[in-house]
Amino acid sequence: MKLSTRGMLPLVLALMVPAGAGAQSLQKISLQGSGAVLFATRNDPDYDSKTRLGWEAQARYTFGRFSFGAGYQRSTVFAFTEGQLTLALSFGFMEPRVVLAARRGVALYLAGRVGAGKLVCSNPDECAPQKTNIGYGGGGGLLENRGTKVDTHVHIIVFGYIALLLALLQPYVALSDKRKRQLALLFIAGSTLLPVSVFLIYYVGTAGSPLASAGIGWASIVADFGGLLVIIACAGELGGLWRHLRSQREAVKAEELLPDRSWPSRALLTGGTLLVLAGFLHGAYYAGVDLYEREAQDVALLGAMVESAAAQNLTAALQAVNDYGGLQANKAVKIAAHAHIIEFGTLALLLAFIQPFVFLSERWKRRWVIIFLLGSVVLPVFVLLELQWGLVAGGIADVGGLLVIIALLGMLTGVLRYTGRLDAPEGVTK
Repeated sequence: MKLSTRGMLPLVLALMVPAGAGAQSLQKISLQGSGAVLFATRNDPDYDSKTRLGWEAQARYTFGRFSFGAGYQRSTVFAFTEGQLTLALSFGFMEPRVVLAARRGVALYLAGRVGAGKLVCSNPDECAPQKTNIGYGGGGGLLENRGTKVDTHVHIIVFGYIALLLALLQPYVALSDKRKRQLALLFIAGSTLLPVSVFLIYYVGTAGSPLASAGIGWASIVADFGGLLVIIACAGELGGLWRHLRSQREAVKAEELLPDRSWPSRALLTGGTLLVLAGFLHGAYYAGVDLYEREAQDVALLGAMVESAAAQNLTAALQAVNDYGGLQANKAVKIAAHAHIIEFGTLALLLAFIQPFVFLSERWKRRWVIIFLLGSVVLPVFVLLELQWGLVAGGIADVGGLLVIIALLGMLTGVLRYTGRLDAPEGVTK
């Protein structure tokens, strides 16, 4: 006997709302996927009413406040009380979204969805043929942007590295002192404006901006201007380097690049090299031992999610989701530890070259170097231990980061004192 499902699909489509997991993207073109949890809204003696899982995927193009997507949704919506027969919604759709208001990094959006689909029976021989129907729905939600925080963090660190490198290259920049100072001020201004403005993008919004229609606010404009200043400064420095290479000036002696052979410089060079080496060895171990195993687990857990959802096994599906989250956390801490230990090693090597400009006693220079290297080891090691020790390891890792910050502030104090010594009249500085 074949079961009639006439009238089911229009009801499903009328109650269907767009999934909120796929957020409005900052990228023009994005691929988005999301899961769905379906709750029964009424009890029917012919159907097994319980919570079920589904999924969808879509491609989306973002114009600004408006975006347009097209995709496919698959969700099990009915299961009969007798036997294992199920009905799943197979639905292709188009979905426009529009952001109504945005402030402080949070945006309110509305979305509509229209498409065509039909109910797919797990055993076609037991169901009457299904017709394709047109369906529509609507919904809304809140979007929160966190990408600007990460961008700010990365830009500040990268600009700091570039500033240290440019400082070391100044003997090779064939420009007047006045021009060098102008380029340095230009670089500092741009490298400060850009990350600060990026951080403020979703707090400032687009109100009053001449490019508001394109979704670009004043913070974005100022950030781009800061980037332009950095580009101009770096182009000027490269021009000076090019003039030096083409000139007939006497080459700068190699010893002048690292005139300081003191313990702090040697410790930073040695420690930095060991940190970078440790980071590379950790990366090689991860690539050779963990990477392929984790990829296989990725595929297995994703398959388990899909299979459990198709079989209406909510417990197994939720367990697969939890296991997948744990796997991603495992990857995240290992990548974070790998990146931090190499970054700290690179920073230690750069700091070794500026020790002659840290105007502090030898005792204090040693203290700051020891504190820096200690924090550079503690942070990545305890980041790796977060999965085993939890918040305890996270707290110790934060202490390691604090040690690095304190050491850098101490060295910065020495650099500022060195600048004051140069500007002070002869015989005044102590």
